[in-house]
Amino acid sequence: MDYNNFLREKMIPAFGCTEPIALAYGASRARFILGENPKKITAKLSGNMIKNVNSVKVPGTDGRKGIEISLAAGAFLGDYKKKLEVLSGIDKSKLDILDDLIEKGLVEIILLHEKKGLYIDIIMESDKNKSEVIINDFHTNIIYESLNDEVLFEKKYEEECEENKIDLSFDKIYDFAKNGDYESIKDLLDTEIEYNCAIAEEGIKNNWGANIGKLVLTDANDKNYEKFVAYAAAGSDARMSGCEKPVVINSGSGNQGITVSVPVIMYARENNIDSDTLYRSLIFANLIGLYIKEGIGELSAYCGVVSAASASICGIAFLNGEDKELIKETLINSLATNSGIICDGAKESCAMKIASSLKMAFLSYRQAKSGNSFKAGDGIVKKDVDEMIKTIGHIAKDGMMETDEVILKEMIGK
Repeated sequence: MDYNNFLREKMIPAFGCTEPIALAYGASRARFILGENPKKITAKLSGNMIKNVNSVKVPGTDGRKGIEISLAAGAFLGDYKKKLEVLSGIDKSKLDILDDLIEKGLVEIILLHEKKGLYIDIIMESDKNKSEVIINDFHTNIIYESLNDEVLFEKKYEEECEENKIDLSFDKIYDFAKNGDYESIKDLLDTEIEYNCAIAEEGIKNNWGANIGKLVLTDANDKNYEKFVAYAAAGSDARMSGCEKPVVINSGSGNQGITVSVPVIMYARENNIDSDTLYRSLIFANLIGLYIKEGIGELSAYCGVVSAASASICGIAFLNGEDKELIKETLINSLATNSGIICDGAKESCAMKIASSLKMAFLSYRQAKSGNSFKAGDGIVKKDVDEMIKTIGHIAKDGMMETDEVILKEMIGK
């Protein structure tokens, strides 16, 4: 797979927080296979899925939260053909009916302790029929479908690995961003600019969530970088509170998509940077974000906006035409500092984590430019940026596994 196709696959529009939307997508697909409305929906989920759906508002549902409404809305009202926009334009007049069905026990949720990362197994039953859909690793990756226990579709692990194979390294990403032909994804980059800036502006204009973006903007004064931080945080304020505007995602996350792109776009606009340089900088930032998350997985105890913020500031350094080695130092500085932030699910406080991560990433850039970068051997700091990214992956995926379990237990007692 080449980088253009990789970005086309990973940077897709999503209507609402991607974890509840993934549940809605799977439920809509299972309902299609069943061929009739279900009387029972059983969802077997990894802890990471439960954690990330537990506290976030589901778009299109008038402020409702959680797993049950995500599944019910997807099954009864959603259109799986829209993928992560499955709940866009649904008939809200039927939401009260879904509330009643949920109250009567429509949905059963089962925690699968042994499953890590993103794992969804949805079983739907009517009087005579049963369907099943399994999604694994990323939000639209259906690996199994069946009707009445007859397998309709099954993707083998080897097929998944071959499909997702991509050769990522800092130098190759940098070279592609500098010199590659991006014409085939220009429309995708335009969509990212339009969608992600629109929701950031919405978060500033109106009251959403804890209004972190507005608070940051109030204190920005003449500091432009604070304004960029404010708008990125405001996008999350709106998104986590059920705003019905789509976002182009990064690493399976709308918050990461906003974080990795909005500061780059705003910086380019503020400094009258030409469109070609902006496109190439967005390609660079998005690919670096995806590269960091490749070793972590889409869901973990590691807060994904940390990697997105680090990638975003590298995108700004790229915009400025900084030396490649300085950009590497910026990324190492940022990852070394911010990587302790935990993920306790999608909810309003994500906006504060975006603000914190971006502020520290900006400082990491200034640190590199002033010749004060961290040295190899300072804690987890590595001399080579690819080794540093690999180290972060080990810490997040393997080292924080028990942390993830403790977070889930503290959140929901499971």
